[in-house]
Amino acid sequence: MTRYGILGCGMMGREHIRNIALLAEAEVSAFVEPDEEQALFTRALVPGATRANDLPALLNRNDVDALVIASPNHRHIGQLQEVAATRPLPVLVEKPVFTRAEDAPHLAKLARSFPAPIWVAMEYRYMPPVARFREMADAATGGIRMLTIREHRFPFLKKVGDWNRFNHNTGGTLVEKCCHFFDLMRVILNDDPVRVMASAGQAVNHLDESYDGAVPDIWDHGYVIVDFARGARAMLELSMFAEGSEYQEEISAIGPEGKIEAKVPGPTRFWNHDIGPAPIPRVIVSPRNPTGPREIEIPVDRQLLDAGDHNGATYYQHQRFLEAIRHGRRPEVTLDDGAWAVKMGLAAQESARTGQAVALD
Repeated sequence: MTRYGILGCGMMGREHIRNIALLAEAEVSAFVEPDEEQALFTRALVPGATRANDLPALLNRNDVDALVIASPNHRHIGQLQEVAATRPLPVLVEKPVFTRAEDAPHLAKLARSFPAPIWVAMEYRYMPPVARFREMADAATGGIRMLTIREHRFPFLKKVGDWNRFNHNTGGTLVEKCCHFFDLMRVILNDDPVRVMASAGQAVNHLDESYDGAVPDIWDHGYVIVDFARGARAMLELSMFAEGSEYQEEISAIGPEGKIEAKVPGPTRFWNHDIGPAPIPRVIVSPRNPTGPREIEIPVDRQLLDAGDHNGATYYQHQRFLEAIRHGRRPEVTLDDGAWAVKMGLAAQESARTGQAVALD
């Protein structure tokens, strides 16, 4: 039995708990959650787990074999450092793994010295239609030259203490939300970026909100273009006021032989079931010769859809993380992967602020 400690039990922390419950020989034995309401919700999911007061108390327990860090973004790097200094257990840490450029050297030090696996939670890699897209992309395109990711979704949800309303906590929308997509760009293209150009801003959401006199400064839409070292180009289109869309994520890749697309619906709990069932995820392959698209439906198990908002991806991610820690395997999503995704997001934030392209080393 692998016993998990959960640090942070808000919406995402509880999604991790529900998916761990679906794994054989795994359980949540303890958790840390300072907010009383969130702790009550968590207790309902894991009535046998112990609520620890803080991270040191969690690390001091002898019934914790691995950690999930699902606390607010700006706390991740400090908490990882505390784990490293106290008891370096295997960790699955939510994205983004840091929020400020000055944190990058600290993460690099952790990557060099931490003796156990640290897996950065990039759930979107493991969405079934995205995973199938990745498997088929090179053959379908003949080598990707253009990659486009579109997310048309709902606004940022309410979080405890409204921490996600401000850039100083999140790193900015193009870090907080879009590091998932920058990670997908790198893993789909199997290449690293060299230049980022962006235009983004706050047009619709959160403009009438105020917290202790401060108006939220998180952006709600934007475009980002990324040039990669071997010549491929990628683009992200984000709108966070488009929750009426049939599909939340749409990914397309084009090369000399053809085009492939993945279409991923948003969380089923947000779908308007009055108009019918939620759409089925699908992959579409469109060769140049002979022309004619071929659609492949990628249905996701109902139990996995009910366990979270990421199209079953959180379960598959945990399945692979558990295999990694049990068999001593290297994490599939490393601290280096997490760092690249943040660097791309920070570069996009800077480009959008300044109107200038940003070069990446």
